[in-house]
Amino acid sequence: MKNIIPIHEPAFFGNEKKYINSCITQGWVSTSGKFINLFEKKICKITKSKYALATNSCTSSLFLSLMLAGVKPNDEVIISNITFISPINTILYNRAFPVFMDCDETLNIDIDKTITFLKFETFTKKINNKTITFNKKTNRKITAIIVVHTFGNPANILPLIQICKKKNIKVIEDAAESLGSYINTKNKKKHLGILGDYGCLSFNGNKIVTSGGGGVVLINNKKIYERLLHIASQSKIDSVNFKHDTIGYNLRINNIQAALGLAQLENLSLFLSRKREIHLLYKKLFSNSENFMLLSDTLGNSNNWINILKFNNKKIKKDIIFKKFQMNFIQTRSIWYPNNNQSFLKKFQSYKISLSKKIFDSTVCLPSSYTLKNKQIKIISNTLLNIEK
Repeated sequence: MKNIIPIHEPAFFGNEKKYINSCITQGWVSTSGKFINLFEKKICKITKSKYALATNSCTSSLFLSLMLAGVKPNDEVIISNITFISPINTILYNRAFPVFMDCDETLNIDIDKTITFLKFETFTKKINNKTITFNKKTNRKITAIIVVHTFGNPANILPLIQICKKKNIKVIEDAAESLGSYINTKNKKKHLGILGDYGCLSFNGNKIVTSGGGGVVLINNKKIYERLLHIASQSKIDSVNFKHDTIGYNLRINNIQAALGLAQLENLSLFLSRKREIHLLYKKLFSNSENFMLLSDTLGNSNNWINILKFNNKKIKKDIIFKKFQMNFIQTRSIWYPNNNQSFLKKFQSYKISLSKKIFDSTVCLPSSYTLKNKQIKIISNTLLNIEK
C-alpha cells in the first residue's frame, strides 16, 4: 500500500533519545527530575513568561487556569463556538456554564460580537468593593473568558482584554496550538499566552513541538505560580508524613515527557522555518484558483501549525474532497464541529451565532507536517485543483 500523507506527524532528529536515556539511566522517570525544570525554563525563555508550570496535558492546564481565575459552580465562562472540545470540558469540570460566541472568518472568536455582548448583555455590581459582571439573560456571574488562538493564528485579543479588565473578567488564552505564534503590540512582538491573565500551551503528539503529551500554564505572578504548583502536586505540605492542606491534583508532567519536550524545543526555529515554507508554497499553488484559498493569518506571526483550506461550498462539497484525498492516500479532517450543535451542549447559551456552521462546511485541514515534502504539497494541491476541472 502506498504511504499515506499524514495530517501532522512528529519529527525527531535531535537529543530526544539522549535525554530520555538519561532519565532511564538515572531513574528519574516520574514527576521529579532535572528535565522538568529545564523544560519550564526553556518555555519561559521562548515566550518571555516569568513562570511556566508544566502539566500532563493542556486540558489540565486549562482546568487549573479556570480554578485560578476563581471560576465557581454556576458561574459562566465565555468561549468560542469553534474550538476543540477540551476547553469546554474544563468549564464543565469546574461545574460552570459555557456561553458560546460565534467565530469570525479567521476561525477565531468574533471579537466584535463578544464585546457587543459584554457591553449590552451584561451588568455589573460592586460586591465587597469588587466589580462583578452578570449575564442579563441568566443572572449568573461571568468570571472568565477563554480565547482560543485557533490553529496557531492569533486572535485579536487586545480590545477584549481592555473591556474584560473593566468588568473584572479573567482572560485565559488557549494557546494550545500556538507555540511560536506572536501578536504585534506597541511595536513589540508578544508571544501568545502571555497577554491575558493565564495562558495554556499543548505538547500533544500532533503539535509542532511534542512531549508525547503535556501542557504548560504561563503565569507572570510568583504567588499565583507557587499556588498553582502546590495544587497541581497534591497540595502536599509534608513529604515525610504525607500531610496536605487542601484538595490537590496529580497533574504535573513527568521527567521523560519533559526530556522529550526539551529536545524538541531545541529545534523550534527549524520547525517554524519549515512550517512557513510549507504555508507559502500552499498559498502560491492555490493563488490562481477560483474556488480554493488558504486561510491566512491577518495579524501576522502565525506558527502555521495546520494549514486550513477554505473552499466555495456552493461548487465544491466537503465529502468530494474527502473522497478524492482518500483515493490518493492523503489524510485530512474537518475543523471542529460547532459546539453549540453538539448534542450535550445545546442547552447552553449561544450568542448571535451565524458563521460557525458555514465555516465548518467550507473548510478542511491540509497535511502540514514538518517532514512534508514539496512534491507531496504539489500532489495535494493538484488533487484539489483537479476537482475544479
